[in-house]
Amino acid sequence: MKIQGKQHYLWRAVDQDGEVVDVFLQKRRDGKAAKRFFRRLLRKHQGEPRKIVTDKLRSYRVAHRELIPETIHDTSQYANNHAELSHERTRVRERGMRKFKSIQQAQRFLGAHAAVYNLFNLGRHLISAENYRYFRIRAFASWKKAVAI
Repeated sequence: MKIQGKQHYLWRAVDQDGEVVDVFLQKRRDGKAAKRFFRRLLRKHQGEPRKIVTDKLRSYRVAHRELIPETIHDTSQYANNHAELSHERTRVRERGMRKFKSIQQAQRFLGAHAAVYNLFNLGRHLISAENYRYFRIRAFASWKKAVAI
């Protein structure tokens, strides 16, 4: 994504259910940046994952090898779809006149958006209609409570 004409890279961690775990914006996309992102994830979520799924960017391999070598690392073609689909809303925001003005603004927006997305992302295909309605009611109640001043 471009912020004030300079290229920045969005690092996003998504769990197996499609919920956004963490979002991080950096100027670089090298091994050092990948290690920084992985350290941030490991520090936030205490404990190593069983498996990580990434695209074929080589800097992920560097971070994996140095920080969590015993974790399975999958780079197969369609395995990364959860993370790629979670980028769509950010791309929509980027277009046209709705660009981000600074890294801090983008980080704030993406962090808040991830929390709201996780609240309303219910995995409709995994639950019954009755449970889905119940979860939606709870999500909207939580939302009303969060925005009430």
